[in-house]
Amino acid sequence: MAVCARLCGVGPARGCRRRGAAREQRRGGAGDSEPDTDTDPEEAGGGGGDDEEAAAAAERIEGGRPASHLAEAGPAGRAPLSLLELPPELLVQIFGSLPGTDLPSLARVCTTFRRILRTDTIWRRRCREEYGVCENLRKLEITGVSCRDVYAKRINPRVKSGRFMKILPDYEHMEYRDVYTCLLHRYRHILGLWQPDIGPYGGLLNVVVDGLFIIGWMYLPPHDPHVDDPMRFKPLFRIHLMERKCATVECMYGHKGPHNGHIQIVKKDEFSTKCNQTDHHRMSGGRQEEFRTWLREEWGRTLEDIFHEHMQELILMKFIYTSQYDNCLTYRRIYLPPSSPDDLIKPGLFKGTYGSHGLEIVMLSFHGKKAKGTKITGDPNIPAGQQTVEIDLAHPLQLPDVENLRDFSELSRIVLEVQEQVRREEQEQEHRQEEEEAASQPAAKPLGGEGAEGEETAAGAEGTTQDKAPASQPFVLPMGVISRNEDYPRTCRICFYGTGLIAGHGFTSPERTPGVFVLFDDDRFGFIWLELKSFSLYSRIKVSFQNAEAPSREAFDEMLKNIQSLAT
Repeated sequence: MAVCARLCGVGPARGCRRRGAAREQRRGGAGDSEPDTDTDPEEAGGGGGDDEEAAAAAERIEGGRPASHLAEAGPAGRAPLSLLELPPELLVQIFGSLPGTDLPSLARVCTTFRRILRTDTIWRRRCREEYGVCENLRKLEITGVSCRDVYAKRINPRVKSGRFMKILPDYEHMEYRDVYTCLLHRYRHILGLWQPDIGPYGGLLNVVVDGLFIIGWMYLPPHDPHVDDPMRFKPLFRIHLMERKCATVECMYGHKGPHNGHIQIVKKDEFSTKCNQTDHHRMSGGRQEEFRTWLREEWGRTLEDIFHEHMQELILMKFIYTSQYDNCLTYRRIYLPPSSPDDLIKPGLFKGTYGSHGLEIVMLSFHGKKAKGTKITGDPNIPAGQQTVEIDLAHPLQLPDVENLRDFSELSRIVLEVQEQVRREEQEQEHRQEEEEAASQPAAKPLGGEGAEGEETAAGAEGTTQDKAPASQPFVLPMGVISRNEDYPRTCRICFYGTGLIAGHGFTSPERTPGVFVLFDDDRFGFIWLELKSFSLYSRIKVSFQNAEAPSREAFDEMLKNIQSLAT
């Protein structure tokens, strides 16, 4: 009853006068439903503060009312003629089911709707259903918080204390409408997966709603060569409300806790971050201490543990290059590859071994009779965004028995024969296209049909080969092939001919060389680089990324083209 009294604009009184107001309105009274011309989207909930009693009443609204109570909206035997005759608690339920972007327009209909939209229960539901916010602003507790939450969101490491201390905003006087309009809706365009522009190295950033925060997590591969280990992550920035209607951006880079930062949405699918207090990134021991700390985090070892001189040079080069950005970066959106029932395995993100460069992140996608592996993180030889491997699904390879497979020359002979076959087929295809262009339009149709039939036959042959292939067959690396991880699977499902991209330092003299794609299971595959006599093992990244699906196949292909052009 207190809720009805508040929504109807009356003070404490015996009973509810809502039905009396409705009767007056039906008799011709204008009531309080005059049009509202205010167009500010953030005023969808109106102004005015809600006291504790109103907040508690809003919580009671969330549970709804019995149907017998709702039937009192109009005289007996007559259904309500308009929404204004419905009980306010029912309108709260209806408005709460609408998308948050529609509520500002609804608030401009009349002051009655505007007043109802001040109910925080509506905005709490929108925060939960649209962005997954489950925290209760009124019941935030220090207990039961994970280490990740403590480190990333609510701890100020500069506080010298014998125990952790949470530094929380003033949530007691904050409303879900503020959280929705000033935080979630305002920064909704940066949610999802992004690739930072860090020269050839790239990266993988996942921006998510985490409780009452928006946090940018940088995902890092596990330490080399443990390709099957889970991904590591660290926060780069966070956004939250320290006070009503004011979102705060904080840089999380460095080891001195969160500090002042800035985010600018440059254009669609691109934003940039800037740290305003880069002195927080420095360490008391100078660059040497910063390098040792970075090396432990990035590689899980010290420089003395790395005996390979070339590898030491690559590590030092990466530290110097990446540390100069000081978390002032530009990010471009990336999508997860779309899947199809005909795909060999589920496409997605994988972590793979790349010799002295360590583990890198690769996106596997399928394009008809081809599969492509695109680098999300890269190195000075093959930068991020380049297509590291391409698999020809129309040309499966039949490996010899294990004893003959140990002979590298035998494997090379098989692969080079298929390479020559592919070259002849490409020449024939070019010749057919030239004939088709030279021929008249009526004559071109049978050729086109024949080409389509040829593709269908190739696809059918591919399917037949996969169907006839055994569930598993023994696999071993040939003698002389180098692998960073000796713990690779000893059985495989099927192999295909493919090509790998190699280049000199600085992406000089790039060329595609023949290789063997080896499918081990649904989550692991490998690639044998014949010219390098090297083997890369890839393992699926098993993380459920939100807001990362491509709106269409065309949008995904355009994204791949863009990141490759930027890398070039």
